[in-house]
Amino acid sequence: MPMKLRYLLLLALPFGAFAQSQPVYKDANKAIDVRVKDLLTKLTLEEKISLLGYNSKAVPRLGIPAYNWWNEALHGVARAGEATIFPQAIGMAATFNDDLLKQVSTVISTEARAKYNLSTGLGRRLQYMGLTFWTPNINIFRDPRWGRGQETYGEDPFLTSRMGRAFVTGLQGDDPHYLKASATAKHYAVHSGPEAGRHEFNAIIDEKDLRETYLYSFKYLVDGGVESVMCAYNRVNNEPCCTSNTLLRDILLKEWQFKGHVVTDCGALDDIYLRHKTTPDQVVVAADAIKAGVDLDCSTLLQNDVMKAVQRGLLKKADIDKALSATLRTQFKLGFYDDAKLNPYHAYGADSVHNAQHIELARRVAQQSMVLLKNDKNILPLSKQKYSSYMVVGPNATSYDALVGNYHGTGKVINFVEGITAAVGPAARVEYDLGADNRDTTHFGGIWAAGNADVTIAVLGLSPVNEGEEGDAFLAAGGGDRLNLELPASHIAFLKKLRSDMKKLIIAVVTAGSDVNIDAVAQYADAVILAWYPGEQGGNALADILFGDVSPSGHLPLTFYKSLSNVPDYKNYNMAGRTYRYYNGPVQYPFGFGLSYTKFEYASKSELKLGYTLKDTVSFTIAVKNTGNINADEVVQAYIQYPQVERMPLKELKAFKRVTVNKGGETTVTINVPVKELQKWDLYHREWKLYAGDYKLILGSNSADEKVVKEFKVK
Repeated sequence: MPMKLRYLLLLALPFGAFAQSQPVYKDANKAIDVRVKDLLTKLTLEEKISLLGYNSKAVPRLGIPAYNWWNEALHGVARAGEATIFPQAIGMAATFNDDLLKQVSTVISTEARAKYNLSTGLGRRLQYMGLTFWTPNINIFRDPRWGRGQETYGEDPFLTSRMGRAFVTGLQGDDPHYLKASATAKHYAVHSGPEAGRHEFNAIIDEKDLRETYLYSFKYLVDGGVESVMCAYNRVNNEPCCTSNTLLRDILLKEWQFKGHVVTDCGALDDIYLRHKTTPDQVVVAADAIKAGVDLDCSTLLQNDVMKAVQRGLLKKADIDKALSATLRTQFKLGFYDDAKLNPYHAYGADSVHNAQHIELARRVAQQSMVLLKNDKNILPLSKQKYSSYMVVGPNATSYDALVGNYHGTGKVINFVEGITAAVGPAARVEYDLGADNRDTTHFGGIWAAGNADVTIAVLGLSPVNEGEEGDAFLAAGGGDRLNLELPASHIAFLKKLRSDMKKLIIAVVTAGSDVNIDAVAQYADAVILAWYPGEQGGNALADILFGDVSPSGHLPLTFYKSLSNVPDYKNYNMAGRTYRYYNGPVQYPFGFGLSYTKFEYASKSELKLGYTLKDTVSFTIAVKNTGNINADEVVQAYIQYPQVERMPLKELKAFKRVTVNKGGETTVTINVPVKELQKWDLYHREWKLYAGDYKLILGSNSADEKVVKEFKVK
């Protein structure tokens, strides 16, 4: 061998030896499944079990740090200090703008990465500062009493699915190698109250409603690549969700081929033997959960009892490897075992948290979320030249809680008084008074001062202490839920007193996360705006709408009923008589409703074919004309009316598109509805079926509006 060649080989030996010494699981060039398999061979059984809980333990000898899987980001990074606070989820649903929601979740994951980089850089491994987020909540808001309905995207499966996938896409990012963050579709499944009984409730439902309503969005998000699914507290048809072979093993894993990881809701496994009482003890629960498909436990049950299940012969080591493999894959996708510099998100820092661009986006989302419900005499928008004095009153006018909703971060917020004051400038007079509390129906303030102002803006309604999650909404009469649709009696009495003592303009602004009795407010106000829980820029966004800087464009993502007597019993999960899809009784406002400062006309620009088959797409184009004198957004909503077959929906949203139309101008909108989306579940054959017959495509501004109607046939 020539001397020069031998020298080169000897020179290469140390590098070859180093490469061989690097564990396969730390080699970023290897496939993730290969890396996971290698790491599993290096972990002891005890170490594997220690990684099955949300507060997973460190394994120092393998370079595995402790990690807390529990993180929240419902409408901004939550419970982790400073972060941009966007409108509550139900408000973001009211935008009917999935593109905008993707921008929101992209910002959320940017801030999450920055906070994770900063905290871990200091050696901190904190709860709520990680990258695995237990959001979005895609349960169907089927009953207005449910306090957590505010966390959802409303009552409609189609809207929920499209908004949910947009959120997941932005949160998880688009890098081909790394997840920006991990999203979780929750709570799987058939979970929407009663909140007080959620740890023991048994939802009884047939497979038609299960498939068409309660599972539709979960399937859509699974198909879209959501990284995680959270199983719910309750039972479905007698099976606890977190040990349900039907929901987890048969549908999620086998039928849908879900490739991510399954996490339990917090304490859900304990509920199974303590409250559902379907198993004798926690050891059997641990075995049943792992075998059904659970990979991660938001408690300590798996960490405490899986070893006992192995010793009893209820689990095999291969079962544990399968569960742990799923969560390890997620960690590898997040880059936990790679050189940080390989990750495109490694350099995000403090300037990526709550910056000017993120704040501006929060304002834009809040603008698009607010719903104008009454403006009969077109008093809105207000003219700053015409009106020079304003009275802002009401229990929620400066409320932090009424802005941030639940599951929120902290930071600077602009309340309604501050937003209005800034908008009118120092040359106008603005006064503020609390006006009323949440109980007293006879003693009020600010009435005299309101009489001296040109315009009174009364901000009233609910806050997250009146509706929300069990335990968090500590003033909710129903253990987190509401017992009725009424706003606080003291708020209504105060508004009534305002109206009786003065004849000047009153604008009512209502904060809430759900269907409330707007009729009680509307009779005493000249205009009514539903602000939801609008986030940190709620005050500025309201002012933007009041003074016409933007036209209101939010639309209700749920039906506002006349009375709870119009809907079935709260514990009844059948869809008959619920939501606009199956309820045709009196309403305050229909699903999709929202007024604008202008009017829109629709004109057909194409025609439908005579007949369609399963492989076709119903495609239709319209011109949308703004006939007013203000630039504004319109949300075109496309509904399908089905043949007269038993248990068909009355009508069903199947497409929507938000467009900006300048005053006097028009734009074209093309609606596409794949015919496969029109399939319904055949209970007898237990499969999806396309029903032949006569259909209608209905285009309008809400579910009761019919600006354009086109008939077509399905063969």
